[in-house]
Amino acid sequence: MSKVIAYTDGASRGNPGNAGIGVLLMDENQNVIKEISEYIGETTNNIAEYTAMITALKEALEMDCDEIEVISDSELMVKQINKEYQVKNEGLKPLYKEICKLLEEFKSYTVRHVRRENNKRADELANRGIDEALDE
Repeated sequence: MSKVIAYTDGASRGNPGNAGIGVLLMDENQNVIKEISEYIGETTNNIAEYTAMITALKEALEMDCDEIEVISDSELMVKQINKEYQVKNEGLKPLYKEICKLLEEFKSYTVRHVRRENNKRADELANRGIDEALDE
């Protein structure tokens, strides 16, 4: 597969609080390749957002994708990854470095921001990760 489109979202109830990640991977024709919904413990919303993106990048690399388009409703994360904003939070710096390293493995990539209503499925998956963990 040459290109993957990854919708990512992180959710934290309490910030910090119970957190989950959601990743929706699609091909260029908008066909769903994979959905990921995971509980990641207690953390902040920003760490959940970064963790979701790392998960998407690793999955795409495992599928031997050359190109990736990451779509997120986290304006902060997108602007940090695109080097419009500096990463000042010490907890985010190692995650930021990991993302930059993973992105280098693709022939090309884009990371773009969308409004929350255009990222509904990833949001549902992130929240499902929390709900399923809390129901156990």
